[in-house]
Amino acid sequence: MDTINELIIEQLKKDSRISISELSRRVHLSPPAVRERVRQLEEQGIIKGFTIDIDVKKMGYPIEAIIEATIKNNRYTDFKQQIQTYPTIDFCYRIAGEACFLLKAHFQTFEDAEKLIDELQPLAHTKTNFIFSEVTLS
Repeated sequence: MDTINELIIEQLKKDSRISISELSRRVHLSPPAVRERVRQLEEQGIIKGFTIDIDVKKMGYPIEAIIEATIKNNRYTDFKQQIQTYPTIDFCYRIAGEACFLLKAHFQTFEDAEKLIDELQPLAHTKTNFIFSEVTLS
């Protein structure tokens, strides 16, 4: 991993739809060289995919929460299967610490949030943190 590859990744993190010619201009390499580097980063598994950043609030989901879940009675498999059924869960990580999992979810109403939490209760103790705003990192 050299500085050029790090610059390429930094630019792609900001905008994964950037054209190869614009990317090459920003990292000061020819388009064929940048295209080859991106291809190699994909083959090495460093770049796993290109995604979009969706504003869920504009889609009608004004409430977002981070939920910590601590599994009850060793029901890890049941919990993983249950959360697969919720399209409003943005991510779920298995973590170390007091909680077992960390989830981010979005909701249209607080009643929807309460419903999800109630449905998880047979499998896990939860701690819900509602998100007020995002701190932009530069």
